[in-house]
Amino acid sequence: MGLLTKDIERAPCTVEISHKFESLHAHVRFNNGAVIYPGDEVQVKGPEIMAPFGEVVTEDREAVIFRASALERLWTRLTGDLEVMELCEFSFSEEVTL
Repeated sequence: MGLLTKDIERAPCTVEISHKFESLHAHVRFNNGAVIYPGDEVQVKGPEIMAPFGEVVTEDREAVIFRASALERLWTRLTGDLEVMELCEFSFSEEVTL
């Protein structure tokens, strides 16, 4: 990995999609122990997975990991906290008004 170059890595993975009242989630677990770092991108290959309501679907797939360059990784670490704050909504009033 260089200052401006990206590496590409392929990894077998297990995808779990839950569409239940108690839990609505999608998780990807890398079967070879690959770790994702700040700035990396992951693409899971294969057709779309749809879980019917009330079920959990698990499938084995292949993932392509696009490793961030050193410069992208540094930029992500420096600006990551600011981007997370965009998801927060704060209100200090006693009444909620829209």
